[in-house]
Amino acid sequence: MNVLSDPTKRRWLAWAALATVFLLVNLHRLSTAVISEELTVDFETSAAQLGTLHASFFLIYAAIQIPTGVLADRLGPRYVGSIGGIVLSLGAVGFALSGSYLAAFASRALIGLGSGVIFVSILRFCANWYRPDEFATMTGLTGSIAGLGAILATTPLAVTVGQFGWRSTILALGIVGMVAAGAVFVLARQSPAAAGLEPIEGVPEQPDITLAELGTHLRTLARDLDQWLLSIVFFAGNGAMLTLVGMWGVPYIVVVYELDVTTASYFTLLASVGVLLGPTTIGWFSDRIEQRLLPMTVGIGLFAVALAAVPVFGQPPLAIVAVSYLACGFLFGAAMLSLSVVKERYPPSASGIATATVNTAGFVGGTILPAAMGVALDAYQTGETVEGTVAYTEFGYRIAFGILAATVAVGFCCACWLMVRERARSQ
Repeated sequence: MNVLSDPTKRRWLAWAALATVFLLVNLHRLSTAVISEELTVDFETSAAQLGTLHASFFLIYAAIQIPTGVLADRLGPRYVGSIGGIVLSLGAVGFALSGSYLAAFASRALIGLGSGVIFVSILRFCANWYRPDEFATMTGLTGSIAGLGAILATTPLAVTVGQFGWRSTILALGIVGMVAAGAVFVLARQSPAAAGLEPIEGVPEQPDITLAELGTHLRTLARDLDQWLLSIVFFAGNGAMLTLVGMWGVPYIVVVYELDVTTASYFTLLASVGVLLGPTTIGWFSDRIEQRLLPMTVGIGLFAVALAAVPVFGQPPLAIVAVSYLACGFLFGAAMLSLSVVKERYPPSASGIATATVNTAGFVGGTILPAAMGVALDAYQTGETVEGTVAYTEFGYRIAFGILAATVAVGFCCACWLMVRERARSQ
């Protein structure tokens, strides 16, 4: 039996192909921070235009999550994942070749469109090829790919752009994406049976689902209080993580501690290392103890405590900031357990739409929270710039990070509510 005919080995090859595309998703969505100066020069953009260019990815990404869940349940990860990989790669090629801001904006939106289907496709694949007691581990392992992408989107991407230029770098990522999308099409299937393989022991059969059944599941999800509570948990956790790493984590250190941007970026790199390690570790732990809500609740509570270091102390020692950023990245894995919880509360045929619903909330958080912090900071501008970063007062950052910590604290309260509801049902 070779690697392609052994279902327990074949699934790892297919997952690796999907994970490679997801790695590129995370490189693309964070790449604008590294190439912002080049984009400003090439397209003559204002700060607002550059911010809109960056946000176009997340707006499209969030908007298509529920349609993606429907497609993943109906068509399977092979088609949805490979087509998504091709679309995002075409967007990358278009972005690299753009001659105007409008063309760059459209290409960036196309990257977001293709990227938006990948994570849910991976979760659907894992539901079809892995046992239920492996799902949280695989969800966490997939989340760790986001951490690896965030790491590669910092210094490694900056060095590559410095060596070859931003256009050549993005073009190369587009080509790699095409190859990875082809690998997804070749290797991924809806289930072992669809690949003509023997079933994997303990993996539930995945029945076909009709559009009418999907509509029923959507209506059930809309009325499900547990789904809304889980969505708030992921809104808080994912939104806070994207805001910390992708927007305000570096400017806070540059302005308050008067460090250069490169040194400040090491702290968000620590957060990315935390994301690399935390989701897999927490997912594995959740599978081993066969509990979801307890580690999710404890982890989200500690996440809020870690974020509170800035609003409570304003300018804590840098060592505490480093620990806080690392802890936030690691504890993000607790927020990812919300995807495992919602997946297990719906029939296997509806796992795509269920996880997509909660995932939508996470990227709505990634769109709203950076803007909310920005509004708070604008009230405390000093009129100066530090290392090219607009300077706000320390108190302004305490207020802004207080919003972030309070949001995660609300997520913690929702997780506690879920535990109370679960205990009441079990009595």
